Amino acid sequence: MGEVVMAAKVCHVPSMYLSELPGKHHGCREAAIAGHKEIARRARELGADTAVVFDVHWLVNSGYHINCGEAFNGTYTSNELPHFIKNMTYDYQGCTELGELIAAEANAADVRTLAHNIPSLELEYGTLVPMRYMHMDVPAAEHLKVVSIAAWCAWHRLEDSFTFGAAVRRAIEKSDRKVLVLASGSLSHRFSNDREAEANIHNWTREFDKQVDQRVVELWQQGRFREFCAMLPDYASSCHGEGGMHDTAMLLGLLGGPEYNRPAEIVTPLFGSSGTGQINAIFPV
Repeated sequence: MGEVVMAAKVCHVPSMYLSELPGKHHGCREAAIAGHKEIARRARELGADTAVVFDVHWLVNSGYHINCGEAFNGTYTSNELPHFIKNMTYDYQGCTELGELIAAEANAADVRTLAHNIPSLELEYGTLVPMRYMHMDVPAAEHLKVVSIAAWCAWHRLEDSFTFGAAVRRAIEKSDRKVLVLASGSLSHRFSNDREAEANIHNWTREFDKQVDQRVVELWQQGRFREFCAMLPDYASSCHGEGGMHDTAMLLGLLGGPEYNRPAEIVTPLFGSSGTGQINAIFPV
């Protein structure tokens, strides 16, 4: 029987890759990178063999979509921010069977979902960035299989994403996999205007967004997810939540929705990045 061994909300800011490179921003995201490594370390200690990533950098306009190819490898350069992420290599095994099982469970719950095993369907950096640091300096024998799920759901209902997340949990429990589930996306996501972008690389664009993000983290730490779920649609809209915050809805659906009440553990404290709010937080299963 399969199991969700750990669930977390994580960042995937491109400045994490920039932090590796020589230059004025070298080391600027050490805390975020360390957070990814710590989450993966704990997940492996709990027996994780697979990572399912709700990726808000994968945009879809119709249906719910799962990239469950047999393998993913190549060299990635961001077409959005090529000066941040360029020539980043990756090599992971996929888990087709789990992706197909998730699709079957979601469709049974009346959420139209397609699982894809298409070699030319590549991963987005919402998956590639956390996977990079969660596999860094780890022996090949301990690498996780990867399933990526589109969570920039442009014309979808948050209610369906809650339902989808619950279906993911059921599918995992019917599988033979031990799974680390990641909601990969920001909190507030109001990018800074171009002329202010460089100055705001470590800040929020608006004080309003920063204050709301801080309140949200307080609710998470207090386990007050009924209130958070009630505010999520307005929060996503008013604070430009990345991908409509469907990754977060999926994660909470997996954990029990508004009934979930376990305090979150903050692994990497809330920080500003290019105008947006970022965090690494574990949601106890």
